[in-house]
Amino acid sequence: MATSGSTNFELDVNDYIEEAFERCGLEVRTGYDVKTANRSLNLMFADWANRGLNRWTIEQSTLSLTSGTAVYTLPTDTIDILSAVIRTGTGTSQSDTQITRVSRDTYINIPSKNTQAQPSQWYVDRQIIPQIKIWPTPDTTYTLVYDRLTRIEDADSSINTLDVPFRFYPCLAAGLAYYLAMKKAPDRIQILKAVYEEEFNRAAYEDVDRANLSLVPRRDYYGFS
Repeated sequence: MATSGSTNFELDVNDYIEEAFERCGLEVRTGYDVKTANRSLNLMFADWANRGLNRWTIEQSTLSLTSGTAVYTLPTDTIDILSAVIRTGTGTSQSDTQITRVSRDTYINIPSKNTQAQPSQWYVDRQIIPQIKIWPTPDTTYTLVYDRLTRIEDADSSINTLDVPFRFYPCLAAGLAYYLAMKKAPDRIQILKAVYEEEFNRAAYEDVDRANLSLVPRRDYYGFS
């Protein structure tokens, strides 16, 4: 018997809603059923942003730093910045220098915020419209290259596919079923929650960086006689 040869299975928003209602022992009957399920989907995506690192939403971006400017507005879909470097030069002379993230407390206690030099530290002010604050203030033009964690795209129309990789499909269906059970099938909340948490933990465990971790001790912390 031949296999299908196909690897393009994908559900749209309406498919997920139907699957979730069926897990609740219900059927989609009205336009409001679709509306409330769509709202639950978007709220669940917000919760996923709080649960950890969704690696498929990492995007590398660049920002032009100008002399004398320390604060820059980030794209509104930015959740957080994971890492950043200062890039100088181009082509074969291009060079990237790592810069260090600091906390709000560390940044506010820098006494000389107007000092100008090549930046070495950054702080993300995670407001509704997020900002990145650079120190020292750039003394010339630099390029900031940074990896940012972005929002998952909204569900919106029922015919849309979702901004979620294949390995998270079971988790998404289970999560939506649990969210709907809280509103429409309270007798199934516990079992659907358990399935959702199991599916999420399995998917999140798989969605990690596979690079080896290497730890090297620093001898300067030890005293020798």
